[in-house]
Amino acid sequence: MKTVIKTLLSLALLTQAGFVVADEAAIKQALSKHMPAEQIDSIKPSEISGLYEVISGANIFYTSEDGKYWMQGQLFDAEAKRNLTESKLATVRKAALEKVGEQRMIIFKSSAQKYVVTVFTDIDCGYCRKLHSEIDQYLAQGITVRYMFFPRAGKGSDSYQKAIAVWCAPDRNKALTQAKKGENLDSKQCDNPLDQHMQLANRLGSMVRQ
Repeated sequence: MKTVIKTLLSLALLTQAGFVVADEAAIKQALSKHMPAEQIDSIKPSEISGLYEVISGANIFYTSEDGKYWMQGQLFDAEAKRNLTESKLATVRKAALEKVGEQRMIIFKSSAQKYVVTVFTDIDCGYCRKLHSEIDQYLAQGITVRYMFFPRAGKGSDSYQKAIAVWCAPDRNKALTQAKKGENLDSKQCDNPLDQHMQLANRLGSMVRQ
């Protein structure tokens, strides 16, 4: 995958009148042909002269101004002692969550909201259950908790089916609390966002591992 992306970036960076111009349209066209699941969202100069920042989906890459060299990693500002890549990724993560939309989440909203936390949860995860058992404490502190599903056992697993039952319940908040306590719910099927949640969790997970 990295070799393909490097090649595509090399082909898509054009030199005009001594200046290197990132042809975003050319990159997107090449990616749609060779890697239809990938997309280039933006190309712009990074904080280092001659190094370009490329945002592709949930990832950030860097390329030389001639497209000959490509790398993936963290860019730091030594004087400010700040991880520049992580700052950019935080913005990408937020945009990805906003794209899902709160209508595709289960929200425990604080009446005195100061903060909003989005949690990818597994109904059968012990630590996840521990967190939810303290939900009233978070709400009292002004913390709204937005839940998305990530059954670690994967699609079709028992945890996956429990999550669907929660989503399809008449009262999702109540059903989630019951499921977290180990109570059995009626098995139901309906349109649900589980696959979207899991795909996003995997994307964001790859960003954390960079």
